[in-house]
Amino acid sequence: MIVLSLVNSVPVQNWTFISEDVIRIGRATDNHVVLFSAVVSRHHAELRWNEVDGWQLVNISANGTYQDGEAIKTTKVVDGMIFRLATSGPKIHIKVDEGS
Repeated sequence: MIVLSLVNSVPVQNWTFISEDVIRIGRATDNHVVLFSAVVSRHHAELRWNEVDGWQLVNISANGTYQDGEAIKTTKVVDGMIFRLATSGPKIHIKVDEGS
């Protein structure tokens, strides 16, 4: 199971996923996580599961996806990590439950 939380100073919205292999994040309504922000692309980022590496965060936006202030193309998801969509966009906290 993986839980994504939109955070300000505290979590303001949560999404829980149990069996998805790809979780799409963006402004368009066909994403799993829809965020209405001018800096969020229609299809901004994806979380992809594979048996070898576990969850990977992949940027698919020209506006960029950032972890610890650094732009990422692809990075391994670590429980508790926070990433940002664009340099000034929403922040998302990731909780990974390996037991589910």
